[in-house]
Amino acid sequence: MNRALVGLLLLAGCSVGPDYRPPKVAVPQHWEIGASTNAPSSNWWRTLGDATLTSLIDRAVQTNHDVRIAESRLREARALRAGVAWDLAPTVTGVASLMDQRRSENAQTFTAPNQIFQTDLYDAHFDARWEIDIFGGKRRALQAASARFAGIEEEQRTVLVSVVAEVARNYIEVRGAQHRLAIAQKNVAAQQETLAVVQARFRAGLASELEVKQAEALLATSQARLPAIETLHRAGIHRLSVLVGQLPGALTTELSTPAGLPAVITAIPVGLPADLLRRRTDVRRAEHELVAATAGIGMEVAELFPKFALVGSGGFQSLSASDWFVPAARYWSAGPTVTWRLLDFGRIRAQIKAANARQEQALAAYERTVLLAFEDVENALVAYANEQVGQRALAEAATANRRAVELANDLYTQGLGEFLNVLEAERALFQAEDQLVDSQRRLTTNLIALYKALGGGWERKYEDWENSR
Repeated sequence: MNRALVGLLLLAGCSVGPDYRPPKVAVPQHWEIGASTNAPSSNWWRTLGDATLTSLIDRAVQTNHDVRIAESRLREARALRAGVAWDLAPTVTGVASLMDQRRSENAQTFTAPNQIFQTDLYDAHFDARWEIDIFGGKRRALQAASARFAGIEEEQRTVLVSVVAEVARNYIEVRGAQHRLAIAQKNVAAQQETLAVVQARFRAGLASELEVKQAEALLATSQARLPAIETLHRAGIHRLSVLVGQLPGALTTELSTPAGLPAVITAIPVGLPADLLRRRTDVRRAEHELVAATAGIGMEVAELFPKFALVGSGGFQSLSASDWFVPAARYWSAGPTVTWRLLDFGRIRAQIKAANARQEQALAAYERTVLLAFEDVENALVAYANEQVGQRALAEAATANRRAVELANDLYTQGLGEFLNVLEAERALFQAEDQLVDSQRRLTTNLIALYKALGGGWERKYEDWENSR
C-alpha cells in the first residue's frame, strides 16, 4: 500500500502531453532602412510636445468605450482562470433535506400489525470528492486557461495601442484641415484682391472682359474648396469626441481654435528587430494562443489514463427531527475510486489528433503574425523616410511659387506680362502650399503609424514576459 501511494505521488508530479517550447522564427539582423537601435519611447505621444494631444489621449485611455470593453473582458478571463484553478482542489457539497415518503403496502411480502408505511426522513450530510491529478490533465487545463488569460491581457493592450494611435491620427487630421483651411482662405483673399485689380483695369480700358471672367472663375473654384475642407475639419472633431467617450460635438469649442501640427524628429529610435517580438502585443497574444493549444494536447492525452479520486460522504439521518443530530443518527462512507474510459479510446485518439491540428494552426498563426509585424515596421519606416524627402521638395516648390506670384503680379501691373501668367502662378502657389501642409500631415501620420507598428506603448518588461509564458 505504501509503495503504491509513493508511486501515485511520483506520477502526480508528471504531466502528459508536450511541454511548450518557444518556436524559432527567422528574425532580420537589421532594418532595410537604417534607423537608431535605441529602444523607442513607451509614451511616444508625449515626445510630440503637444499638450492638447496628450490630454486627449489621457482622457481616451480612461473613458473610451473600446478600452472599457477590453478591461471588462480581462476581468472575465481572470475570473474564468480562477475557476479552472479551483478544479485542482477538493469539492465539498452540503445537502439538507426533508422527505415525506410512503412505501407500497401491496409490494410487501409480510406486514406486521401496526406497521408504518408513511414516514418522514430527515437528512443532513456532506459529500466530498478530490480527483488526484496524477497525469496532469487538470494542470494542463490550468496552463491553457492561464495562457488564454494572458492572451486577453495582450488584447487589452492592443486596444490601448489602437485607441492612442487613432486619437493621435484624428488629432493630426483636425490640425491639418485647419492649416489647409487657412491656406485656402488666404488664397481666396489674394484672388479677391487680384479680381479687384483686374476689374479696375477693365473699367479703365486696360484689361479685357476675358481677364475679368478668368479671375472670377479662379476665385469661385477656390471658394468651392472651402466647404470640403471644413467638412474634414468637423468630422475629425466629431471622431475625437467619440473616441474620448463623449457626444460628437463635445470637443468643438476646445479644438476649433487653430494650432500648429506637432513637431516631428528626423531620426526615430526603433530598436533591434529581435526586440520587436517582445514589444508587439499581437505577437505576444499569438504566442499565448500557441501555449494554450500546446497545453490542450496534454488535456486530451490525459483522457487515455485512469482517473483516481477520493470520495466521501457523512452526515445525520433520522425519521424524527427530535433525534436528528444525536450520535446514533450518524452515517459516513469514504474511499478511493478509479474511472477509466476503456471502450472510448478511438474517440480520445481522434480528439488528440484534433488538438495537434489546433496546435499546428496556432504555430502557423504565430509565424504569420511575426512576419506581418516586421512588414508593418518596414513599410512604416519606408513611408516616413520617403515623406521627409517629398516634404523638402514641396517646401522648395512653395518658395519658388511665392516668388513666381510676386513676379507675375509686378509684370502684369506694369503692363509687361499677361494676366494668364498671374492666374497660373496663383493656382500653382495654392496647390504647392496645400500639398506642403498635406505632406506635413502625412509625415506626422506616418510617424504615428511607425510608433504603432513598433508596439505603441504598454510594452512589458522582458522578465515579466518570460515568466508569463
